[in-house]
Amino acid sequence: MTFALNRLGQIAMQVADLDRAADFYQDVIGLRPLFRFDTVAFFDCQGVRLMLEQVDPPARASPLYFTVADITLAARELIARGVMFADPPHLIARMPDHDLWMAIFVDPDGHILALMQEAPKDYVPPPV
Repeated sequence: MTFALNRLGQIAMQVADLDRAADFYQDVIGLRPLFRFDTVAFFDCQGVRLMLEQVDPPARASPLYFTVADITLAARELIARGVMFADPPHLIARMPDHDLWMAIFVDPDGHILALMQEAPKDYVPPPV
């Protein structure tokens, strides 16, 4: 058997204000909180933990891409919750068996977040 790493267990992001960030990730984008102590809070991303750690100043993190079944419905729901999109849903790439769509937004600390949909070929979502 050949050794290989596979599934991620946890992603860490630094934030300036843990209360503000935790409210955003729980109440605005709907992640399930796992536990919180001291200057860290953990959320479930369908089996991958997201750790938010309060530090001053926070460092920028790698973008997080959230897979959604319907990018238009997800974007509309987030807009209703106060999220402003830097880039609305748009085609990223035509793949052999699907089309990749994304929509970009940021969290309160300026971390880049995205919705991502692997859509059927030639899918055109309705306007947001």
